[in-house]
Amino acid sequence: MAKRAFWVFLLAGFMISGASQAQELLDLQATYATTIGDQVRIPLRLHNWSDKTQVLIIRLVENDLHSGQHGVFCLDKTCLENDVSEFTRRLEPGETLTGLSFVVEPGLLPTHNNLKFEIISKGTMTTNPVEYEVSLVINEKPSKPLVFQSKEITIQDVYPNPVSDQAFIDYTLHNEHVKAKVIVHNILGMAMGEYSLPHTEHRAKIDADNLTPGVYFYTLYLDNNGVLTRKIIVRK
Repeated sequence: MAKRAFWVFLLAGFMISGASQAQELLDLQATYATTIGDQVRIPLRLHNWSDKTQVLIIRLVENDLHSGQHGVFCLDKTCLENDVSEFTRRLEPGETLTGLSFVVEPGLLPTHNNLKFEIISKGTMTTNPVEYEVSLVINEKPSKPLVFQSKEITIQDVYPNPVSDQAFIDYTLHNEHVKAKVIVHNILGMAMGEYSLPHTEHRAKIDADNLTPGVYFYTLYLDNNGVLTRKIIVRK
């Protein structure tokens, strides 16, 4: 009887150990860096290594974000509410969840933050979650070169460059009657995106999510006249 109990105990131990390693965040870096005012996106590629369907829960269990910062779980471009600290998804055996990320608004001060995530499998025997710690470094924004200035507009170069998902152009339109825009095109001259520069705003966001890696150009137009062309590099 004692021998049988020993083997039951041993088997249960293997089951608990296997369950704790049955899920993993792939390619998660230890440190992510950004600059003041620029979002940082932490990819959470959740993988089910087991041979069974699992309902996996990933939670943000610890963080030291201050009052000027906040973070949210986002799946592709759809984000949860700020007060939601976990994300649940059913994964088939061997399936990897892509598109999930934790997006942090870094605030207006340089700082160093620490985040801790945990993964648990809903309904399993184990109560020991798999934990991951991530550091977040917020740097001062480097000065951006002035690339064009006239009586109509002052515009700075695109940043970051190279870009992976989003880039920005800071500008000031001095003449509210001038229609300004930026068009991104590939090396063949095909337009890949058009972005207006309203007089009431001072920053344009360029979406590079749908651009394949490579060299592109952006051209500044004032009243449909091209006045400046600069290179932008997309890297994934």
